[in-house]
Amino acid sequence: MKLGVLTNLFAGLDFEDALSKFKALGIESVEIGCGGYPGKAHCDPAVLLNDDAKLKEWLALIKKYGMDISALSVHGNPVHPDAAVAKAFHDDFVNAVLLAEKIGIDTVVTFSGCPGGAPGDKTPNWVTCPWPDDYLKVLDYQWNEVLIPYWKKTAEFAKAHGVNRIAFEMHPGFCVYNPKTLLRLRESVGDVIGANFDPSHLVWQGINPVSAILELKGAIYHFHAKDTKIHKFNTEKFGVLDTGHYADEINRSWIFRSVGYGGSLEYWRDMISALRLAGYDKVMSIEHEDSLMTPEEGLCHAVEFLKASIIRDPKPGSIGWA
Repeated sequence: MKLGVLTNLFAGLDFEDALSKFKALGIESVEIGCGGYPGKAHCDPAVLLNDDAKLKEWLALIKKYGMDISALSVHGNPVHPDAAVAKAFHDDFVNAVLLAEKIGIDTVVTFSGCPGGAPGDKTPNWVTCPWPDDYLKVLDYQWNEVLIPYWKKTAEFAKAHGVNRIAFEMHPGFCVYNPKTLLRLRESVGDVIGANFDPSHLVWQGINPVSAILELKGAIYHFHAKDTKIHKFNTEKFGVLDTGHYADEINRSWIFRSVGYGGSLEYWRDMISALRLAGYDKVMSIEHEDSLMTPEEGLCHAVEFLKASIIRDPKPGSIGWA
C-alpha cells in the first residue's frame, strides 16, 4: 500500500511546487483533479490531449519527483436535471477518460450524480426517506429512467478507452451514497463500477467503515483518507442531517477533519487491515477538507499519522508460523 494525496488541496500552487511539497513529506502517489468539482489547476485534459509536448512535460514533472498517478478525479453530476450543467460535467468526465487512456491509467474517480425528481425539474432531488410514497416514485424515475441508462452507456465508453475502474465516491446528495446504493448500481451496470471509499462521508450516517469495507470486498477501486468528527452534543439535539454551513463548525453536528482528528489510531488501523482483507492494497489518497487547519498543516498531520499505520509490504503468500 502507498501513501498518496489528492493534489487539489494545493490548487493555488504551481504543480511543480505542489509536487515538491508532496515529495518532501514522503508521499509516493498523486490523485490529480482534472475537471468537475476538483477543478483543473494541475491538469487540463483539453490542453494535454491536444499538445503532445505539454503532455510529455507534465508527465516528466511527475516522474521527476518520483510519483506515480493513482487516479484522475473528475467529481461531478453528469445527470443533473439542468442539461447545460450535466453536459459540462459529462464532457469533463469524457476528457478525463481520454486522458487516462493516453497515459495508461485505468481508474477515474467521480460521483454517481443525482437527477431531478421528475422530468422538467431544474434542481437535483436527493431522497432520504421512503414515505410519503411520492419519494419512491422519485427513486424509481431517478434510477430506472436516468441513472442506470446513463451509466450503462458511459461505462461502455470508459471500458472502450481502457478505463476499467470507475470509482464512485459514496457521497450524500447523490444517488450512490452508501454501500447498498453502490452495489445496486454495480449490479445494474457491471464491475466497471466500484467505490472510491471515503470513510468521512459514511461515519456521520452511522455506518461503520470496517463493516462497509468488508461489504464491498472486491469492489473498492480507490481510497480517500479523510476523517469526520461527530459533535456528540449537537447531534443529540439536532441529529446528523445537518444543512448548516461547513464554516459554522461550532454549531454543526459534524465536520470534516484531517486524518486522526476524528477517529483514533486503532480506528484507522482497523480500516487499513479491513482494506487488505477486502482485497484493496493500492493507495491511501489523503484528501484535505479540514476547516480548522490550513491545507499544509492538515496534510502534514495526516501523513505522519498514516505513516505509523499503513501496511506497506505485499500480503504474504503463506502463513509461515502455520
